[in-house]
Amino acid sequence: MKDVREDEKLKNTASAADTGSMADVDEIMKKYDRESNVRPWEGVPAIVIKFLLAGFSLFMIYMNLFAVWDERIRRPLFLGLVIIFVFILFPARKSGGKPQKVNRIPIYDIILAAAGSGSFFYFVANNKSIINRAVRINQKEVWLGVIGILILAECCRRVTGIPILVVAGCFVIYSFAVGKSLRIIIYNLFYTTNGVIGTPIGVCSTYIVLFIIFGAFLETTGIADFFIQCANCIAGAASGGPAKVAVISSALCGMVSGSSVGNTVTTGSVTIPMMKKTGYPGEFAGAVEAAASTGGQIMPPIMGAAAFLMAEMVGVPYSNIVVRAILPAVLYFTGIFLMVHLRAKRLDLKGIPKEELPQVRLILPKIYLLIPLAALVYLIIAGYTMSRAAIIATVLCIVVSLFDKEHRMTPKKFVDALETGAKNTLSIAVACGIAGIIAGVVTMTGLGQVFISAIVGVSHGHLMIALVLTMLCCIVLGMGVPTTATYIIMATTCAPILTTGMGLNSICASMFVFYFGIVADITPPVALAAYAGSAIAKSDPMRTALNASKLAIAAFLIPYMFCLNPAMLLIDTTAAEFVMIIITSVIGMYAISAALEGFMLTNLNPLMRIILAAAGLMLIYPGTLTDIIGIVITALIFAVEIPKRKRQKMA
Repeated sequence: MKDVREDEKLKNTASAADTGSMADVDEIMKKYDRESNVRPWEGVPAIVIKFLLAGFSLFMIYMNLFAVWDERIRRPLFLGLVIIFVFILFPARKSGGKPQKVNRIPIYDIILAAAGSGSFFYFVANNKSIINRAVRINQKEVWLGVIGILILAECCRRVTGIPILVVAGCFVIYSFAVGKSLRIIIYNLFYTTNGVIGTPIGVCSTYIVLFIIFGAFLETTGIADFFIQCANCIAGAASGGPAKVAVISSALCGMVSGSSVGNTVTTGSVTIPMMKKTGYPGEFAGAVEAAASTGGQIMPPIMGAAAFLMAEMVGVPYSNIVVRAILPAVLYFTGIFLMVHLRAKRLDLKGIPKEELPQVRLILPKIYLLIPLAALVYLIIAGYTMSRAAIIATVLCIVVSLFDKEHRMTPKKFVDALETGAKNTLSIAVACGIAGIIAGVVTMTGLGQVFISAIVGVSHGHLMIALVLTMLCCIVLGMGVPTTATYIIMATTCAPILTTGMGLNSICASMFVFYFGIVADITPPVALAAYAGSAIAKSDPMRTALNASKLAIAAFLIPYMFCLNPAMLLIDTTAAEFVMIIITSVIGMYAISAALEGFMLTNLNPLMRIILAAAGLMLIYPGTLTDIIGIVITALIFAVEIPKRKRQKMA
């Protein structure tokens, strides 16, 4: 009875609570999220900057569609332009709640922008000469490299924060410690494709920027609202419907946006108030949205920016990555969905009244909004380059928008979408540049082999121990660092440990570090997506982050599942084995969700929760014996719950 009274109290409290406004979101994000802290521009200067950013997006489209420049020209040119825009948009310090001066950029920022971009433009202008001289770069070029790297680091500090710079700084110090001279370090990190202008920036300037622009145009078509309405039709009327709507819509919208924070704010402004109105506590409502939005980055077919890097670094087609990611993504959202459902049953929450739900006959005609996404997938599978596929899909976004008067593409919306695409590129670009330094040091010093020897030695050759150590590294290094940069760091340092040292399949290793880089967005103490959700829900940020981590328990388990059993990623498996994996994994996720939520058909006592959690883990761990034991235990507990539920209904 005590649990019932507490649940009823939570429900009533949640129903009475208010939700935060967008001003609340802006305030908390400026406190925690560097990207939200931008200079205020108004009037003519704002218009000029808007068109400059739009021009940058158009230039990137031109460079990828028509230009045939060498990569050692494309990449530094891209970074030089990025540096200029970072200093235009991002101030040196947070405002601290004080109003910033409008239309003002300090002289020192102008000098830094000129010096930083000039260093990269010098490399572009003198490319052939520098390449021919190799390590015999002159003293001026050494110092230009130093200036370029330091100013890029300052850009990273302004846009993404300190954590990644601390990591990169430690790697650079290590290169000095092993006897590398300044000339050798600068040559490798600044003037070769192993450092700042390495693979991460290559992928960013070639693929990522175009898919970010595509996402910006796709959003102008009103697809986010379409996804939310579809989710309402599917799950809105079910028990605790708004939370289930949040899970479905955030999975779909997050796949497109590639930003866990951005998607939390976009869909959360609709779903979080609905959840609280239904009766979910604020901490839970904000956590549901944050966990689902974060998971959008693992949702095929787009999967956020890091998936393109994964395809490049593993050396397989992007379509290969997408296909193998389907089952883990489905299990992730199944886990969240189950916990949401069980919480709704425990609190006896109802769904949205049918008269308030959108009608299918009104939504179905808008299915044409999916044409750009469907075309993108088809073009990639058909063999088009990812760059060309993204550009064609962007054009299709403009075409489909013409069929909807409300979202029809106008010149203003066209420029706005280009501007948004350029802005969203900046943080990823500078993070990729700094992550390139880490990758460059690993290549230059052979540090990767040191890591392999250390982890293999500590784990004594046991894969599970190596996986746990790698997981801890990913979560710690990923806190406050963009997912893309986290993946680069982990793919460079930790993935080789699992592949070379432990003999793990390269796709399994890359997916493992990818997943744990993503969950850093909802893992305390730096959980930006959860903080955004808490601002809308008007809940405690840390409690919201803890709830989000609990809801995303699947993200902490699934990577172990596919590393221990690669068949989950369609590696060396048969159809029958794959079907069995799906069945046991879903039952296992149900058991673990019920154990964490403390509810199956009725409230579970602590002992039953422990036993049920163990059964769930057995089902997740590959093996016929463990699967049988897990199914039997889960079935027995379910059977015990049925008469308990009947007695409660009769009482």
